[in-house]
Amino acid sequence: MKFDDVLSEVNGFGKFQIRLFLIQMLSRITLPPHLLLNNFMAAVPSHHCNVTPLDDQGLFWNLTQEQLLAVSVPTEPDGSPSSCQMFSKPQYQRLHGLNSSEDAVAVPCREGWVYDNSTFASTIATEWDLVCSRKWMNKATATIFFIGVMVGAPLCGFLSDRYGRRPLLLASYLGSILFAVLSAFSPSYIMFVIMRFFTGVALAGIAIISFVLNVEWVSVEHRTFSGIIICLDVTVGNCIGVGIAYCVNEWRMLILAVTSPLVLSVIAWRWLPESARWLLANGKAEAAHRYIRKCAEINNRTKCLESVTPEVLLESAETPCTDKKYTFLDLFKTPNIRKLSVCIGIIWFGVQFTYFGICLNIAGFGLSLYLTQLTFACIEFPSKISVYFFVEKVGRRASEVGALLLTGLCLFVNLFIAKDKWIFRTVMAVLGKALSEASCANLYLYTTELFPTVVRQNGLGYSSFVAWVGVSISPLVMLLEDVWQLLPHVVYCAAALGSGLLILLLPETLNNKLPELIEDIEKPKVRVVKTGVQVS
Repeated sequence: MKFDDVLSEVNGFGKFQIRLFLIQMLSRITLPPHLLLNNFMAAVPSHHCNVTPLDDQGLFWNLTQEQLLAVSVPTEPDGSPSSCQMFSKPQYQRLHGLNSSEDAVAVPCREGWVYDNSTFASTIATEWDLVCSRKWMNKATATIFFIGVMVGAPLCGFLSDRYGRRPLLLASYLGSILFAVLSAFSPSYIMFVIMRFFTGVALAGIAIISFVLNVEWVSVEHRTFSGIIICLDVTVGNCIGVGIAYCVNEWRMLILAVTSPLVLSVIAWRWLPESARWLLANGKAEAAHRYIRKCAEINNRTKCLESVTPEVLLESAETPCTDKKYTFLDLFKTPNIRKLSVCIGIIWFGVQFTYFGICLNIAGFGLSLYLTQLTFACIEFPSKISVYFFVEKVGRRASEVGALLLTGLCLFVNLFIAKDKWIFRTVMAVLGKALSEASCANLYLYTTELFPTVVRQNGLGYSSFVAWVGVSISPLVMLLEDVWQLLPHVVYCAAALGSGLLILLLPETLNNKLPELIEDIEKPKVRVVKTGVQVS
């Protein structure tokens, strides 16, 4: 009897698993709001120089706002007031339509800026004047946060493979709360970005450990459904995050609001089980047996465990357990897992690079910031639901290849649609975003099934690290517009197409048992077909 057989006997998707998913949903819904936080927290409202110092004769009080800007601030080519410059002296002749003057010298803002607070009460941009020559500091907050996630992914993966899923989840909960609160009350920009870095590290642990723990507690026949359902809670969090941002327009309170569900996660942590697969892989049969018995009790399947002892469970691990401690180096030591790791790393880079390239550069809706974000969040529901049917019918590999190639096709078609055809461009962009979202949802499940239990968190941590390298680079690609306006879109298209083709080098995992040790992927696979017959 194998472990998957034991899990199927006690119901691999019953009340126990549903309770597990719901508990973890409390923490997972905080992930997308933090990833999207910069869209609101670091928003830059309309602004212009503070021109009060120019009013040396006390004449400004008699001018309307439009007249004040006309005499104090130069205009951009499109006719809008400059955001970063002001006149050295008031240009009253401009009130009469005369724009030429020898005294009309534009200089950088001297006494700060005046911001439009109609949409946002405050943002980090308005609090620390992160505009004009300091706007790079505003962009850097997102990059530093993503670097934190990039560092946290392999670190948390390594630690959870060493010490278990459950204790590392609690550490991630507490770390996320602590650093989020410290960032919300940061008195300076430097302290803020440092706290955001560590918030990213802690949130990375929640992202990868919660997904793996959920998947490791479901049986083979329910793995696809559970993997997609787990991704849907992130979509729910995306919608909730937009709602919170709409109601809370002060950046400090916004950070606290989107982090607050983690307090409930800490309280509910006591009911989270450890991964029985991880316990068996590390020779802890007694503890694994206790959790399996608890699962059977909640699912009303206790009679099925009458003949299952800790020794039987240990044998179900398929290969003898050792005291060996696995590291990231084990991902590259033997031929098959080396090939798997290299391919998966490149694919994750391409998928996330393309996904964030689309998300950060879609335009043409003509909606408010909140409606735009909500629209893209809602798009995720049909794309992820469709993934379930495709991966179950045609397999993980074929679905991932199809989603990425079609994403590349949408980006390719958009290269040839004129900018004034904004409706067609928007349709193709939204379709590309939906397909890219589908590839992301499937890739989490596919990667989890490819790596053995003993290095699964290491594998996901490594994959997430490479993915976040792609995320960090993706916004910078838009600077290539200075070379050729369409070059960024060509790069995103090539990344999607290249990743899709590379997946053809990987095996299919539909209806396969999860590998437990590295040796399981170094020997011929055993496929479990729906008739119950095992085929080599």
